[in-house]
Amino acid sequence: MLDVMIKGALGQSQFDIKFTAKPGVTALFGPSGAGKTTVANAIAGLWRPAEGRIAFGAEVWFDSALGVWVPPHKRKLGYVFQDARLFPHLSVAQNLRYGGAHDWERLITLLDLTPLLDRKPAHLSGGQKQRVALARALMRAPDVVVMDEPLASLDAPRKAEILPYLSRLRDISGVPIIYISHAMAEVAELATDLVLIDQGHVRDAGPLNAVLTNPANLPLLGPRDRGAVLHAEVTKHDKTAGLTELTFAGGTLRLPGQVGRLQQMLSLHIPAQDVILAHDVPQAMSALNALPARVVSLSQLQSGSVIVSLEVGETQILSQITQHSANALKLDEGQSLFAIIKATAMGASRV
Repeated sequence: MLDVMIKGALGQSQFDIKFTAKPGVTALFGPSGAGKTTVANAIAGLWRPAEGRIAFGAEVWFDSALGVWVPPHKRKLGYVFQDARLFPHLSVAQNLRYGGAHDWERLITLLDLTPLLDRKPAHLSGGQKQRVALARALMRAPDVVVMDEPLASLDAPRKAEILPYLSRLRDISGVPIIYISHAMAEVAELATDLVLIDQGHVRDAGPLNAVLTNPANLPLLGPRDRGAVLHAEVTKHDKTAGLTELTFAGGTLRLPGQVGRLQQMLSLHIPAQDVILAHDVPQAMSALNALPARVVSLSQLQSGSVIVSLEVGETQILSQITQHSANALKLDEGQSLFAIIKATAMGASRV
């Protein structure tokens, strides 16, 4: 595991950061200027904090108390930036070999790079460049991978092209991946854990859904970021109705179209704005999902809205409603009702 504990000042910003990243994807998330990239640079050795300790297992990269400082080039770390930063005069194969040649065949196959090996970067699309950058970082056989908004410069189709590759890397790499992004859709698809950073401080850290549904974190999340992420298994493709059924501990959900394959686990992002509450299941409604739920807590937002934390089975989700609606429903902790979710509101991706 990667242990990070740093304190120090950079410009006008003060940092006090502490978290642990295990194998999988740990997303650093927070407002612009929160200090996410600075934290990533400290891990990579591009910024030396005044105090703290950064260690991968027993290998210490930085310890201010012991006077330990391992320079960037001696840390077994792969760094993927927003832009691919490939050498323009070298072919893809030459760019890759510059990073190393660890697991060459497997990475070339995994990232579908064989047709690109003889091309120069000028003849690659944005998505292809990022795949090459990912392979180059991994060919160093890193203990840790840092990705600083690797999809930020790509349009929506290119992002959709790259995300499955990132999911595969998460599943097979076996190393901690530090992933920085402003896009909740990316975080929901990739992250196993979330570190919420604001003004150089960790406000919360832990399993993704636990951090997202913590009422104390709501002010730091945008309107479309507020919500929950749950995992569900594909159990049926109804071709006649054009729907996919998924099951989880809280019940059955239906999504439009044929999503995933049978028995595949999918990650579902459910925005709080798209969860409607009702005492009874409305009849003849267009929404396909009505789940029995229990009110856990109610949180007021400065906008005048109310965030209702709900327990659906053993899974926690959120609903954002107006104060007027909360009053009309006479909501209270422990109350049973139904959470109604439009099928088209949920973003599904492979776990």
